Amino acid sequence: MATLREIRRRIASVRSTQHITKAMKMVSAAKLRRAQEKIIATRPYARKMQELLRKLVVKTDGDQHPLLLKRVGTRILIIVVTADRGLCGAFNSNLIRYTEQTVRSMNSGPVMLMTIGRKGAEYFSQRGYEIFAKKINLFNTLEFSDAQEIIDPAVEAYLERRFDRIDVIYNEFKSALQQNVVCEQILPFTQEEGDNQDSSQVEFLYEPARVEILTSMIPKYLNIQMWKVLLESNAAEQGARMTAMENATENAEEMLGHLSLTYNRARQAAITKEISEIVGGAEALKEK
Repeated sequence: MATLREIRRRIASVRSTQHITKAMKMVSAAKLRRAQEKIIATRPYARKMQELLRKLVVKTDGDQHPLLLKRVGTRILIIVVTADRGLCGAFNSNLIRYTEQTVRSMNSGPVMLMTIGRKGAEYFSQRGYEIFAKKINLFNTLEFSDAQEIIDPAVEAYLERRFDRIDVIYNEFKSALQQNVVCEQILPFTQEEGDNQDSSQVEFLYEPARVEILTSMIPKYLNIQMWKVLLESNAAEQGARMTAMENATENAEEMLGHLSLTYNRARQAAITKEISEIVGGAEALKEK
């Protein structure tokens, strides 16, 4: 059985850890609120830009723009967005596991990774995956230019035919308690079912020509989609960390209760032992 001193040390250690997890929960809650505001403001704009681009693509021949061409190659680039730090529950591990399963399922050709976040960069580099590029320490000072720095080299490599498809895997923010791992195809740009029917109902006049509009819109669309991915991942990370720290704080409180009970029992046993020794000594003196 642990001594009273050891139990007191454990109680002090757990209480100190509880203070840290509680502070981290409060910090994550503040960051989550700001991140949530940004992603809620960005989603409608990204959605409308996607709808407009789809309507333009339907009316444009695919061979008129290099990013709309259908390719038969099998070289794939996957952009994996993880966090720079841990202590956020299964946020990173779920995404990494999903990425590994996705890579294993792509038996048709070579797959390279572009890792966003320190956790993904460290994990995949240590396990022999082919890394196209790495970006770390983005989320402390996240800016729109970060999205451009990520998507521009990927698009350039796609235009150089180093890749025939580009996917992105990230955690989509649903709530502080729920984050969904999502895999989306960025290039080549694909149409969804129903696009032809929806766009054929109204005939628009374009000034300048559709190809010129597409040439101007597609880079902006790719930038805003990558920006949306980063905001989704950042909000999901803060929600996951806030939930993890809340659970850790509650577990620490439960452990403190258990340790306090153990300490009181040990202290009571020690007092009882001392009383028994005193009584035993007094009885021995009486017999003399």
